[in-house]
Amino acid sequence: MSHLPSVAQVASLIADPARVEMLTAVINGRALPAGELAYCAGVTAQTASSHLAKLVDGGLMAVEQEGRHRYYRLAGAHVAEALERLAAIHPTGPIRRKALTTKARDLRFARCCYDHLAGQLGVAVTDALQERRFLVPAEDKIFKVTPAGATWFGGVGVEVAALKPTRRGLARQCLDWTERTHHVAGPLGVAFMNALCEAGWLRRSRAPRGVDVTPKGQLWLKRELGVDARPEALSDAREGRDRVRRATKLNVRPR
Repeated sequence: MSHLPSVAQVASLIADPARVEMLTAVINGRALPAGELAYCAGVTAQTASSHLAKLVDGGLMAVEQEGRHRYYRLAGAHVAEALERLAAIHPTGPIRRKALTTKARDLRFARCCYDHLAGQLGVAVTDALQERRFLVPAEDKIFKVTPAGATWFGGVGVEVAALKPTRRGLARQCLDWTERTHHVAGPLGVAFMNALCEAGWLRRSRAPRGVDVTPKGQLWLKRELGVDARPEALSDAREGRDRVRRATKLNVRPR
């Protein structure tokens, strides 16, 4: 019972659509000024200031001063994870869906989940790492890095032994809100994302949270992990995974 008041407080903070828009705008780990967050939420500067004060007081956002300007960011990766998990909650029955906008399709294809790779690409890469036994799922939603995995990550520029684990481990399973399955997060996920960007295989787009795959990145992903990083190919792969899951639940052989 002691946790209920704090849960209720957080729930009330994210119940407002404008505050959700602000939180989502900085879920990629960046810090934005109040004016830009007001624009994202479609509210006045005065209203945005009130919302941001509540989010900071509630522990969901942090603020830092740079000259005369104040920049707001998420209070930590735990907030981003909570938002992703909440976004993954949806009705279990059949529902009618509107056609996705170009922006929504791009974010579904590849995006930042705070500071690691998410979306169809993030899930496909994580699946490939597991298929090659570089990562192995463990208890408490942790990924264990195998010796072969440590060697492979080292070749990419990520020295696994040099990473500092958090209390939740070196690599964890983060539920992807569009794909309803897991991608890799934690210190390993952060370092891996940074390495892919530094190598020029991925790049952060100008759109909030957006991630682009470069031409040489497509070649590298196909060669190293067998991942076809075209949006249509990843969509087909997702449909295939969904058919397998449905067939498994029904105990029938997928076609």
